[in-house]
Amino acid sequence: MKICFFGSSLVSSYWNGAATYYRGILKEIAALGHDITFFEPDAFARQAHRDIDDPSWATVVVYPATPDGWQRSLAAAARSADILVKASGVGVFDVELETAVAEIQSRALRLYWDVDAPATLEAIAADPGHHLRSAIPCYDLVLTYGGGEPVAQAYRAAGARDCVPIYNALDPTTHHPAPPIPEFACDLSLLANRLPDRERRVEQFFIEVADRLPARSFVLGGAGWDSKPMPQNIRKSGHVGTGQHNAFFASALATLNVNRDSMARYGFSPPTRVFEAVGAGACLITDAWDGIDHFLEPGTEVLVAANGDEVAGHLDALEPARASAIARRARAHILAHHTYRHRARQFQQLLEGMNTRTEAAE
Repeated sequence: MKICFFGSSLVSSYWNGAATYYRGILKEIAALGHDITFFEPDAFARQAHRDIDDPSWATVVVYPATPDGWQRSLAAAARSADILVKASGVGVFDVELETAVAEIQSRALRLYWDVDAPATLEAIAADPGHHLRSAIPCYDLVLTYGGGEPVAQAYRAAGARDCVPIYNALDPTTHHPAPPIPEFACDLSLLANRLPDRERRVEQFFIEVADRLPARSFVLGGAGWDSKPMPQNIRKSGHVGTGQHNAFFASALATLNVNRDSMARYGFSPPTRVFEAVGAGACLITDAWDGIDHFLEPGTEVLVAANGDEVAGHLDALEPARASAIARRARAHILAHHTYRHRARQFQQLLEGMNTRTEAAE
């Protein structure tokens, strides 16, 4: 089937945490025989910070970040697509695109693919005039990359015909163990862009922990932290391209995951960093959220912390041998149950179910 996908960027991870998810899931969907065209705007200097070439498994169309740019691209996609996908968080003309996909004349199935469903649902709840209140019922299916049943129920309550989570996962050909490098060597690392709804949690789970443990070393990767005051035992690495992620995670005794506020509240929302880190062979410490045990077993495959004190406690008790054992068990579990190949098969089964229902209705 011909799938036309409107997202933030496939070729650049610059201020674009969804890139890993898009690459992993769409590559495996293409491997099942689907023809994918990915439409992305020329915005936020992402094209100047590409970290992959156009992939062999998808056609990438970069359109001008203008009204004419998105309109021409959508018109072309609507003419050719069997499945038309609008992802959340494109970054420019999201309202217009989401409304237009809902209204445009096309034979294609229409999917809304939300890569930040908790934040989207909170925005809808806070705004009686939110455009998605009228647009979502026009989509054939809502997919999310996290949130579990609470998100699915909330989307159905907002008028979705159905909502199914297709969680983040691991692409083992991209994220795998790599030799450590001195630039990222430390006791605890964190890879996270500076975002308003994550910053306080990063302070609590990482920055305050570093301040409490002056003899330990910490590395913070991600964009936006240059102006943030930090303890001297934190080294800032700035934006870390996807080509360096494996080395980043492999170079620390442990690496930390800190969910955004809304993702932590809803639960069942493991970010791509969880799977990248585990795939690279890292020992993972994560903030506590409902559903972590759906992906990894706390205590043996992942260390879970409810606050900064517990992060510090895990780090103080962690020896290299135990860190390695936790990392090995976690990677084996993820490879067995949570790769993008697993997710692509789930997507295919959803399509087959939708086609069966359509044929029965006819």
